[in-house]
Amino acid sequence: MTRARIVILFCTLLVARSASAVKVADITRISGQRSNVMTGLGLVYGLKGTGDGGDFLPAIKPLVGMLSKYADETTIKELANVQNVALVSITATVPVDGIRSGEPIDCYVTSLGAASSLKGGRLFVTPMTGPIAGQDIFALSQGPIELEDVTTPTVGVVKGGCVMERDWPTKYIRNGQFTLLLEAPSASWTTASMIAMTINEAESTRGEILAVATDAKSVIVTIPPVERERPDSFISRVQRLPIKLLPTEARVQINQRTGTMIITGDVEISPVVISHKGMTIQTVNPAPVPTPRAPVIGQKELIPLDTTGTGGAKLQDLVSILDQLKVPADDRITIIKELYKTGKLHAKLILE
Repeated sequence: MTRARIVILFCTLLVARSASAVKVADITRISGQRSNVMTGLGLVYGLKGTGDGGDFLPAIKPLVGMLSKYADETTIKELANVQNVALVSITATVPVDGIRSGEPIDCYVTSLGAASSLKGGRLFVTPMTGPIAGQDIFALSQGPIELEDVTTPTVGVVKGGCVMERDWPTKYIRNGQFTLLLEAPSASWTTASMIAMTINEAESTRGEILAVATDAKSVIVTIPPVERERPDSFISRVQRLPIKLLPTEARVQINQRTGTMIITGDVEISPVVISHKGMTIQTVNPAPVPTPRAPVIGQKELIPLDTTGTGGAKLQDLVSILDQLKVPADDRITIIKELYKTGKLHAKLILE
């Protein structure tokens, strides 16, 4: 039996610990605060015979067009033996907070033709457009290709090779409002409602409703009229507001590949007796005259789970027992899956 290491994290949040809190910014982001992708179609030149080849017209035609811009009337037929050029797609990711004219970012190139390698090549100056067809040119990309993975020589990166030609600001505010989006692990009606209530209590001066939870993931916030001209202070205050920690839903998330198990909330188990692969619990009771050479050893092949005596137990109780038995990760996962299948594990089970 393979003994894989297992990592168990207990994230039980108790109502009694109401003093604990997180900031609004810790579990939300502002709508519009997202990454975007620019794309381009260009040529990599300077390859040592590893290009697309002169019979690959999708690469040769752009090469002819490029040369014609410099008053070079070379024809496709004359480029029949070219082996040092490759047609590539180019992508560059705009950061979530936007980017300004003149700032460089990395761009990634991928061969689209018969080229066997982009090693040693250089990307010719290529315009980059936004994700929507027909958008204006936002940046220009060019520079030497670096291979990130030598086993995939048809994919490379140009470090800092995409330079912005215009600003790409992030738009947060529309009609005097912005929307807070809860990050997926924290999204719930309860949390969204708590955020809206906290904002209203802290920022409403005349009893007006400034924040409304529209669903389990969104809270629409109205900026007070007196602060709309310069909303930075108001947004900053909202993001720094403390939110009381609420009880987390009972959830067990398991990564079967790595043997990692994360338990959140108050996960309960109905009364059950578990027997798996002849597991035993050993208890050592000291003799009247303690001596390590003469312990009293008891063994149990069944694991009864009802340690509270009130008709149930916590998943932590089971984990504690499995720790005593030094049960491998694979077997722990199997036991928890079986508990879930029989309806004894009262939590959401997420398998990755």
